[in-house]
Amino acid sequence: MAIPLDGLLSLSGALFALGLFGVLTRRNFILILISVEVIANAAILNFIAFSFYPPSGAVSGISGQSIAVILIGLAATEVAVGLAIVLALNRLRGTLNVAEAIQLKL
Repeated sequence: MAIPLDGLLSLSGALFALGLFGVLTRRNFILILISVEVIANAAILNFIAFSFYPPSGAVSGISGQSIAVILIGLAATEVAVGLAIVLALNRLRGTLNVAEAIQLKL
């Protein structure tokens, strides 16, 4: 039994809204990175949903799945770079608070 497209898009919209809320309200860099990952997962879910429900006349929906795989790799790279920046900031400033890290000069 397949999930209808509007259900998948509703779930993706809810994930995006939750991630956006987390980015705008959190003050900890780790929680902001997690929220950005939730937003990326919402976009990946959209690509997968539209690849399973191609428009009429389309040959195949495999392009959405291949873009989703590329986005998963991009998200993993973003997490690695973001975590490296957070660890360096924690060593320099001693905190992960966004408000205290506005000035990145030494």
